[in-house]
Amino acid sequence: MIVRIAGEGQFEVPEEFVDELNEVDDALARAVAEGDEATFRSALDRLLTRVREVGAALAGDTLLPSQAVLPGEGSSLADVQAVLGDQGLIPG
Repeated sequence: MIVRIAGEGQFEVPEEFVDELNEVDDALARAVAEGDEATFRSALDRLLTRVREVGAALAGDTLLPSQAVLPGEGSSLADVQAVLGDQGLIPG
Protein backbone atom coordinates (compact mmCIF):
# COMPACT_ATOMS: atom_id res chain seq x y z
CA MET A 1 0.00 0.00 0.00
CA ILE A 2 1.30 3.45 -0.88
CA VAL A 3 0.74 5.96 1.92
CA ARG A 4 1.43 9.68 1.57
CA ILE A 5 2.15 11.79 4.61
CA ALA A 6 1.26 15.38 3.72
CA GLY A 7 4.32 17.57 3.47
CA GLU A 8 6.68 14.64 3.87
CA GLY A 9 6.39 12.13 1.04
CA GLN A 10 5.25 8.64 0.13
CA PHE A 11 5.94 5.32 1.83
CA GLU A 12 5.40 1.79 0.57
CA VAL A 13 3.82 -0.08 3.47
CA PRO A 14 3.70 -3.89 3.31
CA GLU A 15 0.16 -5.30 3.38
CA GLU A 16 0.88 -7.24 6.59
CA PHE A 17 0.86 -3.93 8.52
CA VAL A 18 -2.43 -2.56 7.17
CA ASP A 19 -4.59 -4.12 9.93
CA GLU A 20 -2.31 -2.66 12.60
CA LEU A 21 -2.50 0.78 10.97
CA ASN A 22 -6.28 0.46 10.77
CA GLU A 23 -6.47 -0.12 14.52
CA VAL A 24 -4.56 3.09 15.17
CA ASP A 25 -6.68 4.85 12.55
CA ASP A 26 -9.85 3.70 14.36
CA ALA A 27 -8.54 5.15 17.64
CA LEU A 28 -7.75 8.40 15.84
CA ALA A 29 -11.26 8.55 14.33
CA ARG A 30 -12.85 7.97 17.76
CA ALA A 31 -10.74 10.74 19.28
CA VAL A 32 -11.77 13.13 16.50
CA ALA A 33 -15.46 12.23 16.93
CA GLU A 34 -15.19 12.80 20.69
CA GLY A 35 -13.12 15.99 20.35
CA ASP A 36 -10.44 14.41 22.56
CA GLU A 37 -7.35 16.46 21.68
CA ALA A 38 -4.86 14.49 23.80
CA THR A 39 -5.91 11.09 22.44
CA PHE A 40 -6.09 12.52 18.92
CA ARG A 41 -2.53 13.85 19.13
CA SER A 42 -1.22 10.56 20.53
CA ALA A 43 -3.00 8.47 17.87
CA LEU A 44 -1.86 10.73 15.01
CA ASP A 45 1.74 10.62 16.24
CA ARG A 46 1.56 6.84 16.60
CA LEU A 47 0.07 6.43 13.10
CA LEU A 48 2.69 8.60 11.42
CA THR A 49 5.54 7.00 13.37
CA ARG A 50 4.39 3.50 12.50
CA VAL A 51 4.10 4.32 8.77
CA ARG A 52 7.66 5.65 8.87
CA GLU A 53 8.88 2.56 10.77
CA VAL A 54 7.33 -0.16 8.62
CA GLY A 55 7.17 1.68 5.31
CA ALA A 56 9.94 2.22 2.81
CA ALA A 57 10.27 5.87 1.85
CA LEU A 58 9.94 6.38 -1.89
CA ALA A 59 12.39 8.63 -3.69
CA GLY A 60 11.27 12.24 -3.91
CA ASP A 61 11.06 12.07 -7.70
CA THR A 62 8.80 8.98 -7.57
CA LEU A 63 5.08 9.68 -7.68
CA LEU A 64 2.70 6.75 -7.38
CA PRO A 65 -1.04 6.81 -6.68
CA SER A 66 -1.56 6.82 -2.91
CA GLN A 67 -4.14 4.52 -1.35
CA ALA A 68 -4.06 6.64 1.81
CA VAL A 69 -3.15 10.26 2.46
CA LEU A 70 -2.34 11.12 6.05
CA PRO A 71 -2.25 14.61 7.49
CA GLY A 72 1.14 15.98 8.44
CA GLU A 73 2.54 16.02 11.94
CA GLY A 74 1.31 19.51 12.85
CA SER A 75 -2.29 18.94 11.74
CA SER A 76 -5.04 19.98 14.10
CA LEU A 77 -8.04 17.94 15.16
CA ALA A 78 -10.21 20.20 12.98
CA ASP A 79 -7.91 19.65 9.97
CA VAL A 80 -8.23 15.89 10.31
CA GLN A 81 -11.96 16.05 10.93
CA ALA A 82 -12.34 17.84 7.58
CA VAL A 83 -10.67 15.00 5.65
CA LEU A 84 -11.75 12.00 7.71
CA GLY A 85 -13.93 9.69 5.66
CA ASP A 86 -16.33 6.94 6.70
CA GLN A 87 -13.48 4.42 6.58
CA GLY A 88 -11.01 6.63 8.42
CA LEU A 89 -7.71 7.64 6.84
CA ILE A 90 -6.48 4.13 6.05
CA PRO A 91 -8.81 2.16 3.73
CA GLY A 92 -9.35 -1.51 4.30
